[in-house]
Amino acid sequence: MLRKVVRSSKFRHVFGQANKADQCYDDIRISQMTWDSNFCTVNPKFVAMIVDASGGGAFMVLPLNKTGRIDMSYPTVCGHTGPVLDIEFCPHNDNIIASGSEDCSVMIWEIPEGGLTSSITEPVVKLEVKDLKAAIEELTKRVKELESKH
Repeated sequence: MLRKVVRSSKFRHVFGQANKADQCYDDIRISQMTWDSNFCTVNPKFVAMIVDASGGGAFMVLPLNKTGRIDMSYPTVCGHTGPVLDIEFCPHNDNIIASGSEDCSVMIWEIPEGGLTSSITEPVVKLEVKDLKAAIEELTKRVKELESKH
């Protein structure tokens, strides 16, 4: 005779509660590009998400306190000619973010203190890459230069 064994768990009676709509992000067109990376990144000031954009790649940077429905005309960071594949904030400066794209370029952007008020199209640094190892070395060098300026 077989008995069904139920595992005991201390989390069996714990239930979550969904946030209210005004505490969530809504109407953001997240990119449909399939790639082995994160589509968002966050730091103590901002959350950034790769979004669908025509004519190249773009991502959106929102202050953490801006929640609710995000207007389709909200400013984006756009400067790549191909889809953006990955984004990451600088661990030492909350206003610096790097983006990598299918167009073989890595761009470093500076986000204004209060967040975006208009779209940004010109990066602080643009790296054209042909070799991944060389790109990482160059990116490390440029980030250190930016950190020494701030």
